[in-house]
Amino acid sequence: MTDEEIRFFEKRPEALPLYRALREEIFREIEDVFLRVQKTQITFCNRHVFACVSFLQPKNRNKKLGITVSFGLGYKLDSPRIAAVASPYPARCTHHCIVERTEEVDDTLLGWIRQAAEFSAAK
Repeated sequence: MTDEEIRFFEKRPEALPLYRALREEIFREIEDVFLRVQKTQITFCNRHVFACVSFLQPKNRNKKLGITVSFGLGYKLDSPRIAAVASPYPARCTHHCIVERTEEVDDTLLGWIRQAAEFSAAK
């Protein structure tokens, strides 16, 4: 991990283990990934952005725990794990999933992120 990534979590150090678990799995499972640390999010990219980590809290959430993992697909997922979905472009749905425990960085979430990476690379 870079110093820049660690600084991103200065105000929310309790969220850093969640990010580390997710980052490790993304780099293990997806080829040709690079990331950008921005002011409000850390972005995972291949040809294009396929996933982001932020502290964004969907409007229907009261807690400010964990991290929000966002990823884009060509269709809308129907899962109780998805906290919010936006459709910024035709045939693209951005999904926001709250991760509050490292156990939630599981095959389901990683499967969605792999699909998002494939969707992004195909554009």
